[in-house]
Amino acid sequence: MVRTQKIKGLKFKMSFWRSKKVLVTGGAGFLGRVVVDLLKSKGCRHVFVVAKKDYDLRKQSAIKKVLKDSDPDIVLHLAAVVGGIGANQRHPGQFFYDNIMMGVQLLEESRKFGVEKLVALGTICAYPKFAKVPFTEADLWNGYPEETNAAYGLAKKMLLVQSQAYRQEYGFNSIFLLPVNLYGPGDNFSEESSHVIPALIKKCIDARNSGAPSVTFWGTGHATREFLYVEDAARAIILAAEHYNGAEPVNVGAHREISIKELADLIVRLTGYKGKIIWDTTKPDGQPRRKLDTSRAKKYFDFQAQMNLEEGLRKTISWYLKQSHK
Repeated sequence: MVRTQKIKGLKFKMSFWRSKKVLVTGGAGFLGRVVVDLLKSKGCRHVFVVAKKDYDLRKQSAIKKVLKDSDPDIVLHLAAVVGGIGANQRHPGQFFYDNIMMGVQLLEESRKFGVEKLVALGTICAYPKFAKVPFTEADLWNGYPEETNAAYGLAKKMLLVQSQAYRQEYGFNSIFLLPVNLYGPGDNFSEESSHVIPALIKKCIDARNSGAPSVTFWGTGHATREFLYVEDAARAIILAAEHYNGAEPVNVGAHREISIKELADLIVRLTGYKGKIIWDTTKPDGQPRRKLDTSRAKKYFDFQAQMNLEEGLRKTISWYLKQSHK
């Protein structure tokens, strides 16, 4: 009998990971740290975290070295150069080059090395700007991505093309997941590159602490987004690594759409900011709407998000306040 472990309603096979050697790119990052901790809690004794200072994954030589040093059975490719709308507008060339070079070469060298399985993490930014809501995986090629993050989205999307081509020609088991915007404790709160949730939290707390009479947010607030708590995302990745071996991409989300204005109002309330909210409509909204159809993830590896958005925001705000007082 195979012993299983149940974490918040999701079943994992404990025996699966005990003998596996797992390479996690981006393993020291926001999502990666949670994935690594979950792997270890499930009995994985051999987790190799790629340190950026030791391996520049844009270089083929570094990828060959890390594969030799880690000798992995499974590669979880979580590393990415990412940012919010502003960062994507400032650095489209860097975001395209860095992400495509890391992904394409890692997949090729993993195939040649004899890796058993590779899990590639894509992005919701790969979807067409005006994809029908909720986004289904079949809609992925029905148009061009939203312009402010198209370079990043297309770079990650090429990993799907490569994964399917390598499966067809070489029988290489590479799967491709499409997560929505992530958030949670440990997120990036940098003013230069943060995504919307940490950006809003930081602005509200800074304004509250300084007694500022108003705070300014980008856009109109009309655009909608879907957000996935980082621990839910980590569970989805591990479940997919265990159970899914298909060629088709799989959406990973929380199945809840919320407008940026509603999100801002919620964060204002949770942070205790009492001032005025100003919307700078000269700034872009980004993609008009985002919500995923997550039925494929439920069908193929029994994933459903567990964290309620308000509770997840409370945990994120609490973590940020603790960090800012250190």
